[in-house]
Amino acid sequence: MKLIEYSDKDTLMVELAQVLEASLARALAEKETVTFAVPGGTTPGPLFDALSAAPLAWERVHVILTDERWVPQDDAQSNAALIKKRLLTGAAAAAQFTPYYSATSEIAQAATALSVELEPLLPIDVLLLGMGADMHTASLFPGAAGLDAALSQDAPMFLPVSVPGHTVQRFSLTSPALSSARDTHVLITGPQKRKALEQAGTLPPEQAPIGLMLDTATIHWSAE
Repeated sequence: MKLIEYSDKDTLMVELAQVLEASLARALAEKETVTFAVPGGTTPGPLFDALSAAPLAWERVHVILTDERWVPQDDAQSNAALIKKRLLTGAAAAAQFTPYYSATSEIAQAATALSVELEPLLPIDVLLLGMGADMHTASLFPGAAGLDAALSQDAPMFLPVSVPGHTVQRFSLTSPALSSARDTHVLITGPQKRKALEQAGTLPPEQAPIGLMLDTATIHWSAE
């Protein structure tokens, strides 16, 4: 695991945006279409604001979500809506983007169909992940229904998962899709998540799904 510490959250966001811009630029120099997988949530918002202005060939970048809640894009919980508002603006508005939710499909059907449709985008060229204090990443939560299937080495690209205590189902990239990424970065802040990160390295993936990524990821952390 490679860990980079930043003096504060603002510095982390600006400098990580530069890191991701450079990684995307390298990938674009090597291939025609580049896959960029990003999380939802509020934490990476300032990072996306900075990255959206990067002078890249965004029309050759295909942005996908690491996970999504199974809600329409006009729902406040929609990760797709957040990405469109914070990342897919300015220069980055030219990027391709595939939302996951469909009002006409069940979540399991959508997972199967999108796994087939988007599998040509693998391996992910640049992967940005977050991590919860419970050591989940994407929507791979400890104790979630569907976690074992999503951790399987022969899992499809996407699977639905249900998190205990949450009524909304989730749609997640699976372990094979995440683990095969060419360049992986994890964004975390605060002492609680730093402690969880250190603990994750000692636990099996069923208890700490983020542990799947620690051997290959660069962790970007600030105490704030």
